[in-house]
Amino acid sequence: MKMSSFYPVILTNQVADSLRFYVDYFGFTPVFESDWYVSLKNHSFELAILDSSHETIPAGYRNATHGLILNFEVDHVDEEYDRLIVQSGLPLHLDIRDEAFGQRHFITSDPNGVLIDVITVIPPSDAFSSQYVEN
Repeated sequence: MKMSSFYPVILTNQVADSLRFYVDYFGFTPVFESDWYVSLKNHSFELAILDSSHETIPAGYRNATHGLILNFEVDHVDEEYDRLIVQSGLPLHLDIRDEAFGQRHFITSDPNGVLIDVITVIPPSDAFSSQYVEN
């Protein structure tokens, strides 16, 4: 399969609140906006928000998204922690910390409860470095 694009779509009953959240805190810009669907971009990254009750969703699946983590890799996770958690007061679900597998990160969430893991890649421990496959 040759793909031209790939992006997550968050099903929600809070389209407008979700739009504002991703614009205000993560720098996304709407490229299509209606009351039931929003398409967002941040450089080459895409995200969509869809009203979970919309008729284009099969009837048995018209539920809000749950069990999803969006990973945002950034250059300076400590600065984002200060901006998002300390200054803006977003919910904190996992405090900032270093992981032996090669991440410094913290976890917050959007208005829908979708977890957002903000990450800076750091060198992994010796125990994990052999598990990385590089091309």
